[in-house]
Amino acid sequence: MEIADRSASPPSSKSLIVLASTLGTTIEWYDFFLYGVLTPIVLNRLFFPSMSPVMGTIAAYTTFAVGFLSRPIGGIIFGHYGDRLGRKTILVLTMLIMGGSTFLIGALPTTDSIGIAAPLLLLLLRILQGIGIGGEWGGAVLMTIEHAPPGKRSLYGSWPQLGVPLGLMSSAGVVAVLNLFPDTAFIAWGWRAAFFVSAALVAIGLYVRLKIMETPDFEKARLENKIVPVPITELFRNYKREVLLTLGARYVEGACFNTFGVFIIYYVTHSLGLTRGLALNTVIISSAIMLPFIIVAGILADRFGLRRVFAWGTIMIAILTALSFWTMDRFGAQHPGIVMIAVILPFSLAYPMVYGTESSLFASQFDANVRYTGVSFAYQFSGIFASGLTPLIATALINAGGGKSGLVVLYMVIVAGISLISVLLMKGISANLRRAALA
Repeated sequence: MEIADRSASPPSSKSLIVLASTLGTTIEWYDFFLYGVLTPIVLNRLFFPSMSPVMGTIAAYTTFAVGFLSRPIGGIIFGHYGDRLGRKTILVLTMLIMGGSTFLIGALPTTDSIGIAAPLLLLLLRILQGIGIGGEWGGAVLMTIEHAPPGKRSLYGSWPQLGVPLGLMSSAGVVAVLNLFPDTAFIAWGWRAAFFVSAALVAIGLYVRLKIMETPDFEKARLENKIVPVPITELFRNYKREVLLTLGARYVEGACFNTFGVFIIYYVTHSLGLTRGLALNTVIISSAIMLPFIIVAGILADRFGLRRVFAWGTIMIAILTALSFWTMDRFGAQHPGIVMIAVILPFSLAYPMVYGTESSLFASQFDANVRYTGVSFAYQFSGIFASGLTPLIATALINAGGGKSGLVVLYMVIVAGISLISVLLMKGISANLRRAALA
């Protein structure tokens, strides 16, 4: 991996770049996860009203998963232009796409108003959301990583990762506030207000992003005439191993997040019979506790190595997930406070070890002229099976298990095993540096 001279970037610009990337990912993930938070609460009832509660939730989660199916399309399209034209322009465009599609979801008539057109339009807008976020993540993390000072790449790469818990926390928080209104008001207009908030957030994010500069790594590649005509072709010609292993490594991160950040709302309200407010507050509090540990993971990775921190995080997720669900199955219904503790252990403490290091780990596997395409494809394509299908799979498994979580735990342990093997087989950064030097 080529490391450009970053001395040309004034110190003040680094803070602005970190702010722009972190704020941008927060807004984008607020838009994306708001859909997941509202799926088991209201979208299943308004857009799939003729189905049973369980089947309506599964149908709504299916449209949730479609957003993940379209993310690789966005990753390929915007990764291509990000590797050819630069990171900054693409980041502005992806924010516009995400913000616009989210606002339109809030304005969408329901099935009772326009019939089958309602879920079809919902599906279309969810696809657009996926395309937007598909190009967003890769550019945001590369903006910080490629500007980072020597020895702090993992720390800088961890900052945009705050966007996921901040986005989930803010989306769940907005819904929790609106949930204080009577159910009739929430169904009539409250859920729409949560989507409309996105317009103001996007305006702020665009203002900040327009002030940032292009990355030194991309400028170096351009000056040395290393920009390739079709980055995706170059990627699959020379980086097959790296693509496969990053796909495998991502599995545990996506599955863990969507188990404890999205599916947990269904599990708490249906399997444990507890309130919607408790489920939302659990997600909000555990996301808040997670924040500093993401940065800590970046610091540890710079000190002890990306692969080592990621591997230990994977092992901890497997162990703590099993302990968490066993505890909730046994005591959760009678002791709601235990539910929050059981979620915090895997989600707030173990998960940051893989998510805080993931961006720098993936970026280290690809050279600058295909890096946007490489990290975007690995992250977004794996999102289909690692993230998008997880709530659907977990909902089916929990019902197959009679409301008990044994099958969900087994699934997570298998997933963790796949990711652990993948990260252990990855080449170190030094191998990529040697390849770049010989190129």
